[in-house]
Amino acid sequence: MTPITDWREVIGELRAHGGSRAVLTEPEAQTITRALGIGLPRMTVVATADEASGVDLPGERLVVKAVGPAHKTELGGVRVAANSPAAIVNAVRLIAASAAGTTPESFLVAEFVDHDPADEVLAGVRWTDAFGPVVSIGPGGVTAGLGLAPAIVARATSDRIDATLASAPGTRSLTEGSRGTRAVARPSQLAALAVDLLTLGETTMPHDLVEFEINPLVFTSAGAIALDALAVLGRGKADTPRRPPPPEGILQQLRPRSIAVIGVSERMNPGRVILHNLLAAGFPADRIAVIKPGVTVVDGCRAVPSLSALDEPVDLLVVALTASAVPELMDEVIASGFARSVILIPGGLGERPGTEPEARRLAESIATARRAGRSAPVVTGPNSMGIRSVPGSYDATFIPAERMTPAPAKGAPLALIAQSGAFTLSRLDRLPWLRPRYVVTVGNQLDLTIGNYLDHFAGDPEVAIVACYLEGFRPGDGDRMLRAAARLRARGGVLIWYRGGRTVAGARSAATHTAAVASDDAVARALGETVGILTADSLDDFDDLLRLAVLLHQKAHTGRRLAVVSNAGFECVAAADNLGTLELTEFAPATRSRLVEILDNAGLGGITGVGNPLDLTPSAGDEAFAAAAEAALDDPGVDLAVIGCVPFTPELRTLPADVDDPGSLPGRLAALAGHRTPWVAVVDGGRRYDPMAGEIEEAGVPVIRSMDRAIRLVAKFAITRQRGAGG
Repeated sequence: MTPITDWREVIGELRAHGGSRAVLTEPEAQTITRALGIGLPRMTVVATADEASGVDLPGERLVVKAVGPAHKTELGGVRVAANSPAAIVNAVRLIAASAAGTTPESFLVAEFVDHDPADEVLAGVRWTDAFGPVVSIGPGGVTAGLGLAPAIVARATSDRIDATLASAPGTRSLTEGSRGTRAVARPSQLAALAVDLLTLGETTMPHDLVEFEINPLVFTSAGAIALDALAVLGRGKADTPRRPPPPEGILQQLRPRSIAVIGVSERMNPGRVILHNLLAAGFPADRIAVIKPGVTVVDGCRAVPSLSALDEPVDLLVVALTASAVPELMDEVIASGFARSVILIPGGLGERPGTEPEARRLAESIATARRAGRSAPVVTGPNSMGIRSVPGSYDATFIPAERMTPAPAKGAPLALIAQSGAFTLSRLDRLPWLRPRYVVTVGNQLDLTIGNYLDHFAGDPEVAIVACYLEGFRPGDGDRMLRAAARLRARGGVLIWYRGGRTVAGARSAATHTAAVASDDAVARALGETVGILTADSLDDFDDLLRLAVLLHQKAHTGRRLAVVSNAGFECVAAADNLGTLELTEFAPATRSRLVEILDNAGLGGITGVGNPLDLTPSAGDEAFAAAAEAALDDPGVDLAVIGCVPFTPELRTLPADVDDPGSLPGRLAALAGHRTPWVAVVDGGRRYDPMAGEIEEAGVPVIRSMDRAIRLVAKFAITRQRGAGG
């Protein structure tokens, strides 16, 4: 018989002998289970069929398993046998015969725990570079991962374990039952299990372990019993934690008192465009220095021949040189301390094959300086499009102003952070009315990451919404983002993110684009939802969620009771089909009476009736339509509303020539923008009706161009805000 030792001894023994095996055997993994205080079947390990004949365990049946493959059931490596020497020996031989020429080194024989397969639970913890240890609990057995989504818990969401278990479909089915099945565990049991697994992860990962999983786990009258376990060895030593950039560095970068630009040409190259944009944004010329030998003035700004010729360190250095010139320049910046923050514009450093070592060397140089207590600059990029800062009165991007749709003077309390400059430009041009307070393109995140910026903006009272496009997380950045998003949400703000690289092909494209490593989408989505992050599943969703967040952020969101008003029957059906967690409220008697009067006065009483959704039909004119919409918004039982218009009917004044008239439907709906009830407009028409949509949106009402999409995103918006606020 082979004794089963303590799991720490198992790991130490494997490392001492220099073994290459990363996956522990089940008997080895089960020692971790025992250390967690979880029950085990009585078991023993045998090397041969002859040895199996001497097994002495209780019960009428026993379980015989091959010691080795993780998916033993699918490979024929598990047999249930009668508790007799002949049956056990036969089971061992059958397993050996099904091993396809790779005879198992040993066999595990364990007592049979009688249970319903529907009661099986999966519980595990694995290391992720983005979030640290992540716990998963859900339905188990051979169907694990194929049905209801499990609960996902990480360090940053450990204060919300009970709420997470109650909301995840997989754990809710375990504690409440589903489809006629009974509950298999109490919420308190799953919560205690989640805490223990998270503690295991924080204690052992990634140095000793990178993954530990129990599947299946069953809850019996005697307590929890683990019927199988898997563990994967870790890296042997803990990584040195990355020293965070100094917080004052980001503040100096976003609100600099002085700026220097290097890479300005006589022609209109990126450096020259950046200089023009800085001046156009209002940054004083006497506080801009151009590093350019051979001249003394460029566009009214002082020019100096080198970095060392500056009178004093600048708050921000913008580098628009070629990638090959960056390492030498950055070595000088780090050594001299002549810049407190840097934006690296050039691409090709870190994402282009062969440049990774130089990028790592630069990152390490910055880290070494910080560890030594020297004032290394904070660095954005490389491969950054630049930064715009309204509070800092500067635009350090290299896109000429004439290439973009002009933005209004008044902006939104929004910070837009993205790994992709092209993504950023598309959003700013499609939604020019946004005019974010900050636009940050992080590029390859050599130093400053999206998480660093989000952490900064979460503490900025002038920023209520942060929108992020990311193609992967830097180590620890997922955890950092979750914590910052929770802080932002706690003061009434919201984070919207779109994550590229969620598929294998997308991850490969992202890695070649900005040297990112894609994260596990299911984990990121679940953890994001826990802290109230709005996840955009498409680029169009990102735009429309931005509309909702920016234009509705000052309005109270108290519930999910919805009113829908439209002049088209198909929109009413589409609304009812896409409610999700929303509910169509019943109008109050006073509202119903008011709507009846509106319909009768418009001659519609014999055509349609009062309901929710309220179908006004194409016969409703401007006045009746707007009056009905206002009545729905006034109803005390309505928490939010979607008001849709199919604009083709001649009864409505919706053409471009009509929109400036306050008596037209666009004018009347725009006048309702300040209503206390948050609402969204739908204009389901082509380009001819863009002016109508623009008139309503410019008044402050989000406009989404189809009813089903509007309802779906409003439902996501409502539930995410409530989940993030409720914990």
